[in-house]
Amino acid sequence: MLRLRTGNRELIKDLNRNLVLNLIKNRGPISRTQIAKEARLSLATVSGVTATLLKNGLIQPVGQGESSGGRKPVLLRLDPHAGYVVGLKVTEHRLICALTDLDANVVHRSTFPFDAAPGVKAALDSTAQAIRAVVAESGIGLDKVIGVGIGLSGVIDGEAGICRYSAILGWRDVKISEPLEKRLKLPVYVDNDVNTLTIAEQWFGYGREHDHFLVVTIGRGIGMGMVVNGQFYRGAFGGAGEFGHTTMGEDGPLCDCGKRGCLEAWAADPAVVRMAVEAIQRGESPGLARLLGEGGDGLTLDLVVSAAEGGDRTAREILARSGYRLGVGIANLVSIFNPQLVIVGGEGVRAGEFGLGPMREAIRQHAFNGLAQGLEIIIEPSGDDAWARGAASLVLGEVFKSPIYRGEQISLLAS
Repeated sequence: MLRLRTGNRELIKDLNRNLVLNLIKNRGPISRTQIAKEARLSLATVSGVTATLLKNGLIQPVGQGESSGGRKPVLLRLDPHAGYVVGLKVTEHRLICALTDLDANVVHRSTFPFDAAPGVKAALDSTAQAIRAVVAESGIGLDKVIGVGIGLSGVIDGEAGICRYSAILGWRDVKISEPLEKRLKLPVYVDNDVNTLTIAEQWFGYGREHDHFLVVTIGRGIGMGMVVNGQFYRGAFGGAGEFGHTTMGEDGPLCDCGKRGCLEAWAADPAVVRMAVEAIQRGESPGLARLLGEGGDGLTLDLVVSAAEGGDRTAREILARSGYRLGVGIANLVSIFNPQLVIVGGEGVRAGEFGLGPMREAIRQHAFNGLAQGLEIIIEPSGDDAWARGAASLVLGEVFKSPIYRGEQISLLAS
């Protein structure tokens, strides 16, 4: 349990440094005087903190501001090239690796083949090789990398660095952080992939101005991340956010998890494809049948969307049904969490308004009275860069996180 070290001078120093660093990150270029005013700190304290940050290379002077009757103030901003981070998204068959700067901008990205079947050791060896390769390809030395963030589907114990369960990899209780740290000699953070996107939104995206928001992703599965009272929420054992496995009807279709009626089985991309194949087999979708032939082999979400765009009524109905089910699920979340913002992303949003229109309508219809009023809904497709950038934000979040919530300090923040 966290113990607040009241009156501890080192803690106060760390808190002040974190406050100043975040103001420079979010408001820079900014002067010391303005920092002192916004942080409610003395100018002497701000000068001492910024001197340390300048010495460590985390911030840089970028010219002078307007004078209010004296010497022009020096403006400061975060130096995004003070360090770099590797973000890695693990999928069934690929490792999506990106090197980002401290502003979460992708500097270099590569994709590598991946197979969990040969065993955990081989999988971790190939992961370490991919991380070294993307750094080498970027031309930036490994000594400039401050850490590695890894996102993957499943129930992840981020504190322990352990994958408790991943259906797509077939892993249970697999240690990830510790063995990779030994291989790479770098801090390694791991979390559920949707959680990593949520952390990226909290620190660098739409969530920066909100204390209560949700990120919902739709693709091969359906996931969720949440920020409540300004704090990212993982649940007691790291499993919070398994939104796709909330039950939408006990007599519903069979889900990959082995249960019936999960939201994923109604609304995720494979569910859309399944319903389209069934429609082809019943002779109800001539547009799809023309694209594929009568069997429906090789059907994808993109082909269903193409048929809908071509006017196929059944394809449009399937996408609308999927979107509406997703909207009902999100309406339940709105009634429970009362967020200011819901960000909907993932590969599945390429269904466009065929699915998103019914989703919005379902939210309006089913959220508890008044809770959907003023709710902002943002659609943000999540490509490879977004997933890898999200994973990188696991490390970047540690750089900017308050020491009250941070455990071991990352080396960049050492005085």
